[in-house]
Amino acid sequence: MSAFPLKHVYEAQQFNRELLDTVMQTADEMKADLADGGRRYARALDNKIMASLFYEPSTRTRFSFESAMLRLGGSIITTENAREFSSAAKGESLYDSTRIINGYADVIVMRHHEAGSAEKAASVSDIPVINAGDGAGQHPTQALLDLYTLKDSFGEISGLKVAMVGDLKYGRTVRSLSYLLTKYTGTEICFVSPPVCRMENDIKAHLDQYGIPWTEEANLDKVLPEADCVYMTRIQKERFNVPDEYEKAVGQYILTPERAEAMKPEAIIMHPLPRLNEISQEVDDNPRARYFEQARNGLYIRMALLWLLLNR
Repeated sequence: MSAFPLKHVYEAQQFNRELLDTVMQTADEMKADLADGGRRYARALDNKIMASLFYEPSTRTRFSFESAMLRLGGSIITTENAREFSSAAKGESLYDSTRIINGYADVIVMRHHEAGSAEKAASVSDIPVINAGDGAGQHPTQALLDLYTLKDSFGEISGLKVAMVGDLKYGRTVRSLSYLLTKYTGTEICFVSPPVCRMENDIKAHLDQYGIPWTEEANLDKVLPEADCVYMTRIQKERFNVPDEYEKAVGQYILTPERAEAMKPEAIIMHPLPRLNEISQEVDDNPRARYFEQARNGLYIRMALLWLLLNR
């Protein structure tokens, strides 16, 4: 394998098709190794330290990154809420925090409340910085595991029609996934959202630039029979500055068992989680449901990224 060319991972646009293939092939190796007892990569990152720097709450992303590092033989230093339990509470800048942590760790995994923060941190960091979500900006590692789930489910990503449903304006996961889907031929995207949560124009312009057809639809029931993947998202109350706008958006799209049965038999349901009520728990037993498997795939993708970045 040739050297991995990226030093940092802060946005989905950094990945071309070749890099996506490399990450997913490496994730396949990690998945197979764990299924076989995890012997091959158990000491791969021995003596390496990951700093887990989360300024916003997280369950899946933080735990899967920390589990990934531990399963590769590395160690972690972590803070659960850096806004309150780090020097950020004293007013320390992200610039200073990044420079300081460079002396303690070999890689920084960072979640921050401001869009663009990971790229800013990367610009002053001598060690790799991985964006674990930056406000309403991007979540590139989530998009990678989403892509991996699509490939695992269908064998091929080209030609798929993906319906993105819910909070598309503030949804960093669907923004990042939209960028990655432009790397495959014949893909289509349908944006389904309340008017106050429509996908931003920068993503639509990017899709136009790469010739990826997209549509907007308010009626979820119209889209369900046509989509290969229905990607549900929660309405993110914490992103709304105007409470009335949140109330206009929440609860409009709920995927019930009856709606799930309206989908194609081979179609799948995804969700970055956590969910509120946008997918009924009764849907969990539907064979189309892939969101728990999707979350597990985060471990393999993040193991692959850590190994690739720290073995450049």
